[in-house]
Amino acid sequence: AVLSNNMNDIKQVTFFMEECKRMRLDVLGPDVNESYYKFSVNQDNAVRFGMGAIKGVGHGAVKTIVANRKEDGHYKSIFDLAKRIDLRAANKKAFENLANAGGFDCFESVHRAQYFHNEGDGITFLEKTIKYANKYQENENSAQVSLFGESSDVQIPEPEVPPCEEWGTMEKLAREREVVGIYISGHPLDDFKIEMKTFCNAEVSLFNDLETYVNRELTFGGVVTDVQHRVSKQGKGWALFTIEDYMDSYEFRVFGEEYLRFRHFLMISNFVYIRAYVKEGWVNRDTGKKSDPRLQFNSFQLLHDVMESYAKKLSIQFNINDIKEERIHRIKELLKMHEGNQMLNFVVYDNKEQIKLQMPSRKQKVKISQELLDELENQQVFYKLN
Repeated sequence: AVLSNNMNDIKQVTFFMEECKRMRLDVLGPDVNESYYKFSVNQDNAVRFGMGAIKGVGHGAVKTIVANRKEDGHYKSIFDLAKRIDLRAANKKAFENLANAGGFDCFESVHRAQYFHNEGDGITFLEKTIKYANKYQENENSAQVSLFGESSDVQIPEPEVPPCEEWGTMEKLAREREVVGIYISGHPLDDFKIEMKTFCNAEVSLFNDLETYVNRELTFGGVVTDVQHRVSKQGKGWALFTIEDYMDSYEFRVFGEEYLRFRHFLMISNFVYIRAYVKEGWVNRDTGKKSDPRLQFNSFQLLHDVMESYAKKLSIQFNINDIKEERIHRIKELLKMHEGNQMLNFVVYDNKEQIKLQMPSRKQKVKISQELLDELENQQVFYKLN
């Protein structure tokens, strides 16, 4: 109800979707076999995205999709859907935006890129599907009004699904965002959750109020979503670039020596980790007014390299009641597969007795990587990075 009430305010939807994640409530993308106009709850008690939140998919399109689904059951394929619904209410744009938002992902035999693929004739598979459905419906209608009432035996062949490469994660998420305003099936930064959480002391929203952070170094990460390289009147290069993290985006400016040092990082879709020092604003001698604080960019790095550069120690934490021989053996095997140069530490704690014991490993060292941390999470092992 809260999500539906805020459907037209994407910032609020983003905020409440993050809250759902925090509460461990699943929020699933739109699905023509489950979604309604507004947000709803499916049989598995997961929140299902409302089709009305997708741009270009109006009340009429949703109404015909839901009504036909209620009457004749779930849609078996994109052809079945297109044949059954009222094509005057659901136009080409509605089909395209539903495909981009993942509304047709329930039809597993076709992936999102295939709907937009054309085989050199300039007509996409989705357009061919709509044409096919129009012909089918015309045929059905003409059979119904036939003078002798006989049914038409003319079979219209379904268009062939064109083979093509699936979209990469960034392409998929960018298109979702284009039609919904937010990322639904994930976030471009999901591969760097641990780096963002462990090695960043700031979010980009902080840059809207720098006064609080004067004389401090802020470390933050994000994805570059926009870059504009410019040349000043003096002929010197500078740039405007936008960084986006989980909650917000901010447009930065970089000049002079810093621009020359870091401009190669400024490429759209780059995942970057930045250290910036907040300098006090300067006082104008004539007016006595103080300018806004300034940023000094100390370093740029790709988020891919952050774990290797900054993770010094992995601490694996055990509740004394969870220490079982089989579990220890599994973790031992896992750590053996990830040998490296970083410190390994074990923490055993007993909540009842309020005891915590630190046990650094003298011999074994590990290579801290996303793969290792994912495996530890799969085995429900708590850890901490230093």
